[in-house]
Amino acid sequence: MVKVIVDGIPVDVPNGSSVLQACEKAGKEIPRFCYHEKLSVAGNCRMCMVEVVGSRKPLVSSCTQPVMNGIEIRTDSEMVRAARRSTIELLLINHPLDCPICDQGGECDLQDQTLGYGRDCSRFRDKKRAVTDKYLGPLVRTVMTRCIQCTRCVRFMNEIAGTAELGGIYRGTNLEITPYLEQAIYSELSGNLIDVCPVGALTAKPTAFRFRSWELKNTDSIDVVDALGTNITLQVRGSEVLRILPRRNDDVNEFWLSDKGRFSLDGLKRRRLDRPWIRQNGKLVESNWDDALQFVVDKLKSSKKERIGAIAGNLCDVESMFALKNLINKLGSDNLDCRQDSAYYDTSYRGHYVFNSTLNGIDEADALLIIGSFPRQESPVLNARIRKRWLSLTEQFPIAFIGEFLDNLTYKVDNLGDDPTLIHDLLQNKLLFNETLNNAKKPMIILGHGALIRNDAKIIFEKTLALAQKIGAISDDWNGFNILHHAASRVGGLDIEFYPKNKSLDTISMLEKGNIDLLWLLDADEIDLTQLSADCFVIYQGHHGDRSAERADIILPGATYTEKSGTYVNTEGRIQRSFRAVFPPGDAKEDWQIISLIAQSMNIELPYTNIYELRGCLAKTYPVFKSMGVDKNKMCSSIKNSEKNIKKQPLRSIISDYFLTNSISRASLTMQECSKARHANLTTKAAE
Repeated sequence: MVKVIVDGIPVDVPNGSSVLQACEKAGKEIPRFCYHEKLSVAGNCRMCMVEVVGSRKPLVSSCTQPVMNGIEIRTDSEMVRAARRSTIELLLINHPLDCPICDQGGECDLQDQTLGYGRDCSRFRDKKRAVTDKYLGPLVRTVMTRCIQCTRCVRFMNEIAGTAELGGIYRGTNLEITPYLEQAIYSELSGNLIDVCPVGALTAKPTAFRFRSWELKNTDSIDVVDALGTNITLQVRGSEVLRILPRRNDDVNEFWLSDKGRFSLDGLKRRRLDRPWIRQNGKLVESNWDDALQFVVDKLKSSKKERIGAIAGNLCDVESMFALKNLINKLGSDNLDCRQDSAYYDTSYRGHYVFNSTLNGIDEADALLIIGSFPRQESPVLNARIRKRWLSLTEQFPIAFIGEFLDNLTYKVDNLGDDPTLIHDLLQNKLLFNETLNNAKKPMIILGHGALIRNDAKIIFEKTLALAQKIGAISDDWNGFNILHHAASRVGGLDIEFYPKNKSLDTISMLEKGNIDLLWLLDADEIDLTQLSADCFVIYQGHHGDRSAERADIILPGATYTEKSGTYVNTEGRIQRSFRAVFPPGDAKEDWQIISLIAQSMNIELPYTNIYELRGCLAKTYPVFKSMGVDKNKMCSSIKNSEKNIKKQPLRSIISDYFLTNSISRASLTMQECSKARHANLTTKAAE
């Protein structure tokens, strides 16, 4: 530790800390534009100047200056104030007076720091320069005349996103930040450029000129477009969610949010189900709750218990699945499944189906093997965490990949091929990467759903787990065997045993003709219902008129994740909770309430009448839900290496179009536009 004095306050900071970090530890606010905690230090805005007493050069930029033992720092001397006034004055020479029409107004760093540290007038009378706006795609709007060349956007694309598509051209006052090619930037994290930009040069294109920041009410929530459990803030005006921003959580998503989670919000109000519908004479007609509930009750009573089944979708909260499981069990059926893709999981230990090393554990791993997963599309923020680890070492972080290699993963990998029998070769020490895995102190394996949805998934899982044990990825102080999920509801569904047991039917069996008389779909839109028997009665409970609603015999309108308080379990087994930001539209209700009303109508007593009693019952039944956070005691058991052989069929990606993976994103015009832009980029690259 190093002792420094900041404005007369002695503080101890770690060796290698910057003066800026020392000042912040002392409780002093240091203005800055170019510095960002998660980006490399640039030191080019000169706004964070402080005075170092006794130094040959008393004024230093605090973000670039390392601390030295015993130095005295002044953060608010007259010399410092004069330097900050001059810096602000220089930045405003060419900055346009756009505040009344700028979307950044009210949360602009330049506005705030000009008011707090700037002059009350300008001495410059020359004409301001103008810069041509750049095209960055359908998500990010540019007004480059406002740019102050802090280079945060360039560093973010180079370091975090891993797609070096932005840079500076020209010099001096002619410097411009620009994409290298006149086409949309190719990143699943491009929306974070808006967050890192300290001025209004980069703003959200889909919501341009729609609101002011002070008009919005904030609500904490969890992103459900993938299984990472990104912490987000829903910003609402009236009854509409107008913006979704990342909420800092260093254990999960740090500062970042995927583009799909940020910009698919317009899908929350399009193609919505806002009233019950009943199919009569082959056509869906509007109904009311009394008639709809009675219709469902009559069908449930007339159906044989062993021929009733339920499938939960990818966006469901734990409370809804728990309530549906209770009702189906009370009816005498165990035909339940939360796996629309019929993936294989060994549920004997929780550690067999979660990301055991935790997301923070990625920073500790010294070798990585990815099997049947493409993290850049399945979990872009997690992929950025892998890239961060890859960049953090002086020597490269060795990564090997087995599966369908769609595009650049944003870090260097040893692409072993798409043949899953390579897992057997690794077990037999036949590959060069075996030496890397065997020498690693904390090796990590990520097994994705490209391997788990195959017919030989059980064999692949057992051989991969055997490989993890062989190379030391599972030990007393380290568990590097990880399953990467892509559905927000999957781990929660597995935790509450929302899957078939014994001779109960799974998703594939329930969809086969003649096996089921009544099928309850809880927001399940990613299944093929064309093979379902025409005589099967389908209850669809969900929030969008998507694929499954077209086949439904009755539609019960539910609530999206923004319209209810719910519990979600992310891929690492971390239990998190979201809160309601707006009310469901029309006559739609929260999902657990719909299930509870049906139970009451059938005189079935469920042991809860409100959400708090439901959560209490949930925690009592499944103790893992007694507290929020991640379970530190996830265990893996030894499994005998399967003697059966893995099929030589290539591993395939589970995502065909990143932007259109759920009912909300498919209803979003913004996501549809992004999908078209992405296909146009891929077509251009293929032609070249």
